Amino acid sequence: MAVLVTGATGFIGGHVARLLAARGASLRVLVRPQSRLDNLESLKAERVVGDLRDPRSLETAVRGCDTVFHVAADYRLWSPDPRELYESNVQGTANLLTAAAQAGMKRVVYTSTVGTMRPPAPGHLSDEGAPVSLRDMAGDYKRSKFLAEQTALQFAARGLPVVIVNPTAPVGEADVKPTPTGKIILDFLLGRMPAYIDTGVNVVDVRAVAEGHLLAAERGRVGERYILGDRNMTLREILETLARLTGRPAPRFRIPYAVAYGFAVFDTFLSRRTGRPPRAPLDAVKMARYKMFVTSAKAERELGYRPGSAEEALERAVRWFETQVSGSRF
Repeated sequence: MAVLVTGATGFIGGHVARLLAARGASLRVLVRPQSRLDNLESLKAERVVGDLRDPRSLETAVRGCDTVFHVAADYRLWSPDPRELYESNVQGTANLLTAAAQAGMKRVVYTSTVGTMRPPAPGHLSDEGAPVSLRDMAGDYKRSKFLAEQTALQFAARGLPVVIVNPTAPVGEADVKPTPTGKIILDFLLGRMPAYIDTGVNVVDVRAVAEGHLLAAERGRVGERYILGDRNMTLREILETLARLTGRPAPRFRIPYAVAYGFAVFDTFLSRRTGRPPRAPLDAVKMARYKMFVTSAKAERELGYRPGSAEEALERAVRWFETQVSGSRF
């Protein structure tokens, strides 16, 4: 039987697909007609053209599969039309899980995000057991992913064997779009980060995240969530690490949150008028108000998940971005 991966053209999905192929899986990937295909180069996989918003294409995609890794998502912290986020992330997830249920899927791994966890209180770590609601979600991206996760939990309660993984901020090679964390690295390399704000995230090697997906398929409990992360780092610590890896100076000026918020309000307002993405999306600044520090203890305990090294992953990301910049890919 085949294994279907959605989102294989993206960062995490591409690593999941390559790991499955390396382990001999009969691999199928769902691609949109307009998808950028860099991450599928030299990958031995059947390509099925479809869209999460097209249920009939998903019926074709799941046919003959016994496992689905649903990694695809509309990952934008700003959109000129927020409805697109809900159509892809919420309704698209419902469409795929409906097709998976009708096909009698043996296992579905749904890729959520650590952003659906409740932000921790200062000095504490968030985990899968912290109570959380839609009101805790800042912005349309987080709200859409929270609602998609609730959809996955509802399907699990009705009998579909769904396991949920919640990656933190992955770093590594082949971040083609790039992700928001990858953009920090890219902006640092290009000298576009003269200052920083006092925030923090949990950084994780994307290879470990891919391995965590496969472990969730093998050992995860149906209807459970598993944080896949590694090292809690402030933005300043990330920039200082990048400085050590590159020999470039880290920015020293810290922008007060109120100043960053005011600029983001103005910048996002302009974007609504021009249609061009803001340099500082308001939702991103709202998220940065909290240090999203978490623990992966549950995944380590139940799945045998091992995070790897965040610093080594940052170094691989730097070297990959340097190659892409020298080749004028960004």
